[in-house]
Formats: sequence, structure tokens, C-alpha cells
Amino acid sequence: MPRSTFKVHDVQLPTCVGEVLDYGAQVLRWTPEDFEPVLFVSTAVRYAADAPVRGGVPVCWPWFASGVTGDRTPAHGFARTSQWRLVERVVKKSSATFVHELTDADATSKDFPYPYRLVVRSKLGRELTVSLTITNTGDETFECEAALHTYLGIGDIRHVRVTGLDGMTYRDKLKGKDAVQKGDLFFDGETDRVYRGPHGPVTVIDPAQSRRLLISTEGAADLVVWNPWSSKARSVEDIGDGDWKRFVCIEAAAALDDALTLRPGKSHTIAYRLSVLPGTSD
Repeated sequence: MPRSTFKVHDVQLPTCVGEVLDYGAQVLRWTPEDFEPVLFVSTAVRYAADAPVRGGVPVCWPWFASGVTGDRTPAHGFARTSQWRLVERVVKKSSATFVHELTDADATSKDFPYPYRLVVRSKLGRELTVSLTITNTGDETFECEAALHTYLGIGDIRHVRVTGLDGMTYRDKLKGKDAVQKGDLFFDGETDRVYRGPHGPVTVIDPAQSRRLLISTEGAADLVVWNPWSSKARSVEDIGDGDWKRFVCIEAAAALDDALTLRPGKSHTIAYRLSVLPGTSD
């Protein structure tokens, strides 16, 4: 399926340019004024029905990865490969806001047979904010996982460091055990970690592009950090040659032991805020 068949909302403002898809309610691109693109999009990205779009800010729901049971498909749930309805668009001088909605009448699964309503609100301007609100519209309590799976564009993962994680406990999904972060996070191989518990803002320091990406979240018990490195990336069809060096995923999530339990009529919101500053000083 060619990209032209996807509804793309272009944003052209003095503060930023960007793109938002109805497919997956996904912010695909965001470039604030005076900076290079902040969101990574794979050079081998595919635009195909029922397939994820590799880049931007995919919405993972109602499970993360293969779910707490380890057997859910598709990976990261069906929300990111569903056609959402655009219910509101507000364009101002310095920002553009998009509100998308998805319900069980639009998409469902035998593994998640519950009534629900999802709302994604995306605001593009000098900052990028994305929020996901999950509402249980049925009569039964349900559990779910969720994540805003943000792909951050960087110059070279081998020279990047992440501050703000010192002292946090994380689940190393590659080793299958817990550990405690000591100091800043540097990258020297495949990384797949779920940082758990209360956390403040974190900063991605990117010397190659002489900038800092500032990330804060709300309503998310976990912060996921992922990069496949070279060997794993070669096995992923929609990651282009050398792309692994040019992104790191830092995601707001409610996953694993922090999965959400929503009673009938209750809602929960996960939010992600991203901004950019020049230079590499903390």
C-alpha cells in the first residue's frame, strides 16, 4: 500500500513542521523551528494495512510487546494498526492540535473483548505533547498495558547519553533480571529496559547534533528504553541499513507489573512531553 493511501495531516507553522496520521493516530514527524527533525522515521518504513509504521510516536494498546502472558499478537496490540477517527483539529498561529478516537466498534480482538474508548490528543508546536486516554465503557473491569512508543532521532547512538535515570530500578528484558541504574545511561549494544517506579524528566544528550531532548511523562509508571543495535536491526525488515545508529526509543508506558486495571466507567491518561534545547551541557 503506497503512502499516498494514508491520510496525512501536514503541519506548517512558524514554530514547527510535522505530520500526523489517522492510521494509528500517530504523530509521524515533528521538526521545531531551528532544529533538525526530532522524531525518527525508518528509511525502510512500510505503509501497509495491518502493519505498524516504523517511526514517530506509535500508540501501543491494549498490550505491550506480547503482553503480560507473552502470547498476544500482533506485537504491541491493535491500536497502532487501526484506522482512527479524527474528531477535532485546531490550528493556531503557534500550534496545531489533533484529537483522534478509537472504540471497540472500530477495532477489537478475541484477546481483548471489552468495550473501550481511546482518545489521543497530539499538540505540535515549539514542544510536542501526546496523550492517550483509556476509558472502560463496559460493565466489567479490565486490565491493559499501554505505551507511547516514541522514536527519537539522534546523530549516533554510540555517542549519546541519557541523564535522569540514576538510581532507578529497571527490568533488563534481554537478561531477564532486575538491576539498578548507576549514573548516566550510555549505549554499547542492544538495549531493552523497562525503568520502573517514580521518575522525573530525563534528557537525551546528543553531541553529534549538539542538542538535548528533554522528556517528561505523566500517568506512566514505566519508562522504556530500546535500541536494537546492529545485529538485531538486520533481522527487522522495516529498519533500514544503518538506521539503528540514528534512533533511540524512550517510551512512556504502563507495562508488566504496572499494567492498568480499569473499573467500569473509569479512565486513565498517559502523557508524553518533548522539547529541544541547543548544546550538550546538562
